[in-house]
Amino acid sequence: MHYIESGAGTPLVLLHAFPVDARMWNAARVRLEDQVRVIAPDLRGLGESPLDGSSARRSADPSTPVETPGVDVLAADILALLDRLELPEVVLGGCSMGGYVAMAVLRAAPERVAGLLLVDTKAVADDEEQRANRLRVAERAERDGTNGWLAESMLPNLLGATTREQRPEVVAEVKALIDAQPPEGVAWAQRAMAGRPDSGDVLGAFDGPALVVVGEEDSLTPPEQARELAAALPAGELVTVPGAGHLVPLESPDAFADAVRSWLSRTA
Repeated sequence: MHYIESGAGTPLVLLHAFPVDARMWNAARVRLEDQVRVIAPDLRGLGESPLDGSSARRSADPSTPVETPGVDVLAADILALLDRLELPEVVLGGCSMGGYVAMAVLRAAPERVAGLLLVDTKAVADDEEQRANRLRVAERAERDGTNGWLAESMLPNLLGATTREQRPEVVAEVKALIDAQPPEGVAWAQRAMAGRPDSGDVLGAFDGPALVVVGEEDSLTPPEQARELAAALPAGELVTVPGAGHLVPLESPDAFADAVRSWLSRTA
């Protein structure tokens, strides 16, 4: 598994959204690295992490069988990375799909999670329509590749209206990140998310410090869902970021980093 790391101190592991990679955290990471050790991995099949779970795309063996898609597989990858880095306990954060994986880690090994940061995500499983749509996207990615159409179809929902209208550089950055993702990784991730379980019970059982961050203009996991998410966590707090959509760390890195820094300083 490929990862980006900077800073020192309390380890903060950040799991990226779909369909981008760990570079989505770059702007926020440099704003946090004087307070914490930030570790941002590329999830399996995306960015520079190969689909077979090995350490780098260039070392992947095409003959190696690929595991059945599942967020539990992604959680196992993260736990293996923590073992490799000799980190018995971390503050774990995830945006969108990364949040699903963070909850899967919490389900598998709650003792490894010292604090939980959930960004523009949800605990409920997909309904039948959402699941069917993910499977259609997976099939098209395998059939047609991902360049162009995937970004075009997803950008209106991933980014808030303010970002789309006033931050063309962010729109271009997200489009480039989406276009860079391997079709097979996109397809695998969609199938993994389609089969994920409801995680409400997992959140209710976590009594550690927890922060939920949501963009005020997020149409995919809107603020009302974020309020429910925070309410499900015994020690949950909620921060709503104005002028941002589903990718708050990319759209409003200053506001995101300020919220996280404040939370960490109070919960350390």
